[in-house]
Amino acid sequence: MTEYIRKLLSILTKKDKKFLSLLFVFTIFISLIETIGISAIMPFISVASNPELVNDGYYKQVYDFFEFKEKSKFIITFGFVLISFYIFRSLLNIAYSYLLNRFIFGTYHNFAFKLFQGYIGLPYKKFINRNTAVLTKTILAETSYLTSLIQYSIMLLSDFFTVLFIYTVLLIANLKMTLIISLILGVKLIFLTKTLSRIIKVQGEKRAVLQEKFYRIISEAFGNFKIVKLIGNEKNILDSFAQASHGFARTNIINGTIASIPKNALETIGFSALVGTVIYVIFKYDNVAFVIPIISMYALALYRILPSINRIINSYNNILFIRKSLDIVHADLVYNNEDEGTENIDFTSVIELKNITFGYDGKDNVLHDINLSIQKGEKVAFVGESGSGKSTLIDIVIGIFKPCYGLLTVDGKKLTVNNIKSWRSKIGYIPQSIYLFDGTVGENVSFGKNTDEAKIVHVLQQANVWDFLESKNGIHTKVGEGGIQLSGGQKQRIGIARALYSDPEILVLDEATSALDNETESKIMEEIYNISQDKTLIIIAHRLSTTERCDRILDLNILNKGI
Repeated sequence: MTEYIRKLLSILTKKDKKFLSLLFVFTIFISLIETIGISAIMPFISVASNPELVNDGYYKQVYDFFEFKEKSKFIITFGFVLISFYIFRSLLNIAYSYLLNRFIFGTYHNFAFKLFQGYIGLPYKKFINRNTAVLTKTILAETSYLTSLIQYSIMLLSDFFTVLFIYTVLLIANLKMTLIISLILGVKLIFLTKTLSRIIKVQGEKRAVLQEKFYRIISEAFGNFKIVKLIGNEKNILDSFAQASHGFARTNIINGTIASIPKNALETIGFSALVGTVIYVIFKYDNVAFVIPIISMYALALYRILPSINRIINSYNNILFIRKSLDIVHADLVYNNEDEGTENIDFTSVIELKNITFGYDGKDNVLHDINLSIQKGEKVAFVGESGSGKSTLIDIVIGIFKPCYGLLTVDGKKLTVNNIKSWRSKIGYIPQSIYLFDGTVGENVSFGKNTDEAKIVHVLQQANVWDFLESKNGIHTKVGEGGIQLSGGQKQRIGIARALYSDPEILVLDEATSALDNETESKIMEEIYNISQDKTLIIIAHRLSTTERCDRILDLNILNKGI
């Protein structure tokens, strides 16, 4: 429990902790109000059933202080005060509910945002080792579970104080009767907690594993939908999904069923004990009238306590069931990304790579002792067989990967975490596979930047795709998910337009035309050379035809001394 609290507090902001403290104080106050509401019933029923009580004790003190003349008016006033109190209690509970929901859903937003921010800020090398389906599950599902866990924790505290205060009143009212009922309920409560909680904890761990599994299956199936249709393995995918989904459903069924057991058991035992007490009084004294007030109070107290005890058990079991979400979210929130600074870096002369060495696992190096310089405005092509490190080298040049050893400088200035953003802003990147999301051409070109329609049209014209789009719906033409409504050449041209939208100083083509036919590739490369006349152009290519107009063609097999 200490570890649970420590982890939870470590991922809450200072503001969240202050709000949580306020809720804690409010929780105690609400519990006191509930207790007053319960304990006020017995005096009212007592004086209503026996007005002569007004002549004694606290009744008489209140009666005299407010100078009542008639007992009936005193009782009626008492009743109206009680009604007013319950209206006040209801309004207070509504206010508490608002504050609680504000905290819970505000925390959900903060967790989800911080996780997404953390994932976006991951170094590319770390990001490619993560499964995006798992990241999505953490943001959408585990964050939701975690906020539910916090809510259950607050509810547990609220019900604990309610039970504690009401129980204290019952002890004062009748010590012997309260202890007998407590003994009966306590034994059952310990048995239920010990027996059921172990099962729920196991099911909670299964829930996290199975939910992650079917998120992966969905992501993999949708991401390779064409291949799925082509090889016809829908049945195997559906079987795997059904197995994971059924297992996830089963864990929730078990948890939901077990959660209902304490409520039914406690209510049965509690009210049976109360009825048994009444039967005992009738049997022994043959007159139940004198215990009606206290029995009424016990009935009302049990009516309030038993649901609270049930919610305590239910909250505790739910915390066990979704506890894994805290571990998952905590692990990703406490990861410290490097803060990328806003320091400017200018490119007026040369990019230099000095003794660059890089390996994905830190052991087997893909690049070894690379030395290279690229002049401003130069057109450079990198060639070499698959696996020679062409794309890896370019990823280092554009600041996606950090070299394990060696130095990358721009105009003699070292590229660091402080100026990396400035450097990346100078680069327009065109990959082999252009990702287009399900939106308009304009939205895909601007891709999160401020939208300038005139500029979008201009870069589409530069990419030689505007004539086609003008015959459709212009920049508002829908592309479909993954650009399914466009041809390969059209997608590639929109990718070029996207790269040009930020007016980059450097254009990088990472095998950007290798998936196109020769004629389309020739046209696109002609367009790229024309566009990049005043830019530095870096190309990775398999076909020599794409490198004909380059100033230099560099073979990675020769550059890379580790090969």
